[in-house]
Amino acid sequence: MKNSLLMLISALLIAFTGCKSGQKTTLDANNPFFGEYTTPFEVPPFDKIDTSHYLPAFIEGIKQHDAEIAAIIDNTEAPTFENTILAFDKSGKLLSRVSKVFFNVNEAHTNDQMQEIAKKVSPILSKHNDDISMNARLFERIKAVYDKRSETNLDAQQIRAVEKYYRDFERQGANLSKEDQDQLRKINEELSMLAIHFGDNMLAETNKNFQLVIDNTADLDGLPEGVISAAAETAKAAGMDGKWVFTLSKPSMIPFLQYAKNRALREKIYRGYFMRGNNNNANDNKKIVADMVRLRAEKAALLGFNNYAAYTIDENMAKTTQTVDDFLNKLMVAALPLAKKELLEMQQIADKEGAGFKLDSWDWWFYAEKLRKMKYDLDENELKPYFSLTNVRDGMFAVAGKLYGITFNKVTNLPVYQQDVETFEVKEADGTHLGILYLDYYPRDTKGGGAWCTDFRASGWENGKKVDPVISIVCNFTPPTGDMPALLNWDETTTLFHEFGHALHGLFTQGKYTRTAGNVPQDYVELPSQVMENWAGEPEVLRMYAKHYKTGEVIPDALITKIQNSGLFNQGFDNVEYIAASILDMDYHKLSAPADVTDVVAFEKSAMDKIGLIPEILPRYRSTYFSHIFDGGYAAGYYVYLWAAVLDADAFDYFKQSGDIFNPELANSFRKNCLSECGDDEGMVQYKKFRGQEPSLEPLMKKRGLK
Repeated sequence: MKNSLLMLISALLIAFTGCKSGQKTTLDANNPFFGEYTTPFEVPPFDKIDTSHYLPAFIEGIKQHDAEIAAIIDNTEAPTFENTILAFDKSGKLLSRVSKVFFNVNEAHTNDQMQEIAKKVSPILSKHNDDISMNARLFERIKAVYDKRSETNLDAQQIRAVEKYYRDFERQGANLSKEDQDQLRKINEELSMLAIHFGDNMLAETNKNFQLVIDNTADLDGLPEGVISAAAETAKAAGMDGKWVFTLSKPSMIPFLQYAKNRALREKIYRGYFMRGNNNNANDNKKIVADMVRLRAEKAALLGFNNYAAYTIDENMAKTTQTVDDFLNKLMVAALPLAKKELLEMQQIADKEGAGFKLDSWDWWFYAEKLRKMKYDLDENELKPYFSLTNVRDGMFAVAGKLYGITFNKVTNLPVYQQDVETFEVKEADGTHLGILYLDYYPRDTKGGGAWCTDFRASGWENGKKVDPVISIVCNFTPPTGDMPALLNWDETTTLFHEFGHALHGLFTQGKYTRTAGNVPQDYVELPSQVMENWAGEPEVLRMYAKHYKTGEVIPDALITKIQNSGLFNQGFDNVEYIAASILDMDYHKLSAPADVTDVVAFEKSAMDKIGLIPEILPRYRSTYFSHIFDGGYAAGYYVYLWAAVLDADAFDYFKQSGDIFNPELANSFRKNCLSECGDDEGMVQYKKFRGQEPSLEPLMKKRGLK
């Protein structure tokens, strides 16, 4: 550990624990991170973890990790797989343990103290990671093993781990000059802090800085009763009993946009949404975006790449920015005319009703609902009673059971970080313990927006024994109101299936090495999640779980037919807004250094004008709230959802062609090659082991009505 880092850590200890300079510190026996978890299944002891425990655990974790690295580089024996690669692969256990808990909870259930700790610890972690990746002696040992990897009787997975680590060190600056390494360190630290600030601003702009407060019942005209009740409960919780409050969380905003007849209020809430981070206030993200784009371009140049997109995509299945550009442009050419047709159909409805205005972006959801009703005789409110959260959850569990034989048993003796979180033990068909699954469903002021899947402990291998995973799914779904349970719309239903697909990937992962187990290219990551969405809407599956929350009646065949017939509804909009955001992401990250974006809003407009985006559709994420790319790890990678959609459509088509969507042979092959052993080789190699050939674009084009 370098002296400068020691000084920084000492200063932080004084600030957070009150230790005076010169005092000897010992590990706090009451800190749950400083010992093995004694909880059932060794899950994190959330009931014992206090905010004050995090920083000392981070500091001790770094100290222990540094000692482990020192032991590797000070080893006088010749570098081998065991004393170098394996030792490195298994290092940093405490640091990993506290990081997984802290950052996951900070995203799902944060507080002011945790946000401050994140700001304190992020530069420390950035420096720690750089100290490792730019450690010349460590890289020298790794390179020695790499150079002789084919001569030392290593098996295929050992060789893969060696190659992955060698490539990691190259990409993180191990071969740079001391001067360039110092510059890279500075860039990495700045980027880590900017990402934290971006996320904090987003949280404030979404959960704190906007409310649509209604006190006139006339302004509720058109809204379903369940939506009104939820708004009343939100108002009551905010101390505004007798009023109705709508927020920018999707379960609150989207129904308002779909059904509220008051156009001015639809504009107000949607403008509140799409202006997040762009209000010239303390939470403005424009300068952060510009700074991050500039720094990423500088980082790419230091590492020998033309731009940050080239740096990122070099590790992906796509390999080149040109491949991604061609892919996105081909799909935009197919999707944009469809979106324009949808707009024309909606404008005709508005004109027929005598609306007297040209539709704008805040009108799309409202008139799309009218179009859905007109074309398919389908009102989403007809569906929701059949999609209670409990039924959807049990349905996805049943699908996994039929595919893979696994079971999910609710357990109530596990500590949780928030009282609404549910926990399940997952078992193999023979009763063997497979892992633990946490489910966190509803919005709250302390939670980030969207839905995601993560882990508190990844599947792994330690001391010759498999380590079972602890997986977490976090969502922002419509909460229950009064005596009505949480009823999901179709998007929320497929979202739960989607995140569950990620969870299955984490639960099934096999592999002895941390670096390769379950580790796949970024544009493969969404295959396990998106493929699960396909099962959600199959008639056979709907009859398994779509049951009326009051009567238990199975969803009628007539409604199933409507769901099937409306499968291509609004696909022009859905595809165009997604592709537009993906292109915006690419345009930012294809800038070469110096990437001087003086006006983020103007840059975004230029990028969207270039592709002919119609003003009635905004990119799914505008620059100032594009969390995926500015604080979510998808920089130059938002395209990956669509790339993986090619794989998932092709994979599910394979099941359909077999005549059995639960084909056990295909399910076993998909689990083995695409989930369990997916890190054993390159993404396309693993997919072809399952599919027998490269994926076709045709199933996706057909599924989305683009052909």
